[in-house]
Parts: sequence; structure tokens; C-alpha cells
Amino acid sequence: MEKEITLKINGEEYTQKVEPRTLLIHFIRENASLTGSHIGCDTSSCGACTILIDGKSAKSCTILAIQAQGKEITTVEGLATTEGVHPIQEGFKENHGLHCGFCTPGMMLRAVELLEKNPDPTEEEIRWGISGNLCRCTGYNNIVKAIKYAGAKIRGAELPSTEPVFVE
Repeated sequence: MEKEITLKINGEEYTQKVEPRTLLIHFIRENASLTGSHIGCDTSSCGACTILIDGKSAKSCTILAIQAQGKEITTVEGLATTEGVHPIQEGFKENHGLHCGFCTPGMMLRAVELLEKNPDPTEEEIRWGISGNLCRCTGYNNIVKAIKYAGAKIRGAELPSTEPVFVE
């Protein structure tokens, strides 16, 4: 039996009738038509579906849509504002932090939470912080640089070099 729910995603309310077993990732992509979050594995292993719920990163393939009612949900589409792109989006662009782009939205949202807690993480802290998000294309070096760049931008510190790292 369908149940009507209202979810607030990126500041906008979406009211829809859904089956109680509807996963949040499916609601986001199919009901709200926000396709930045990706369905990668449906087992919470890859992190491609990572979003923010009340500011905390979560894998939306493991959460029922009805469980998110009353929460603030942020997807990659909600990072940019009228002032421009979020520092993490700029960091990924400037530091070549993506290849195919499939993991990028989830990686960015995980990094946003990481930088909220610690705007000046070490490389080891970044690698540990994003360890639940898999990238099959890169060696993570430029992703780490992108997160360091975003942290510096958030802190108002000098921006690190944006030269790409190539692994031989």
C-alpha cells in the first residue's frame, strides 16, 4: 500500500506517494528527478549514492525514503549556490579529481562532511574519510588534492598547486 511522504531535498519539498519499501536513492532519482546521485551497487559498498542527511553523509541505497521524512537532504545538485560552485566542486575541477565522474557526486558529498568536521585534514585523514567511497578510475591522488584544495578554500588559506598527479 502506497504512503504519501514529503521529503525536503536541496531546500525544495517533494510530496509523492511511494511504496514503503522505496529506497531513498530511487525517490531522489525517480520522484524528484535529481540524477546526480548514482546507483552503483545497491549494497552500500561503493558510495556512489552518498548524500547528506541533516549534514551527515549517508548511502541512500540503504535508507528507505519514508525514513528520511522530516530530514534535510542534500544531493550534489544542492552544493552550488547563487554565488557559485561549492569549494569541493571547484577543487575537483581545478585538480582533475574525476575521470568518468560516476563516483564524483558521492565522493564530493562525503568530502563536504569531512571538511565540515575538519577543514584542514591530512592526506591520511582524507584517505580514511573517503574510504567508504570507491573510485574505479583514479588512484585517488587527485581526489585527495581536490579535497585539500577545498579545505584551503574554505579556511581562506593559500590554495595548493593544481598540477595533476600522474602515477607511473
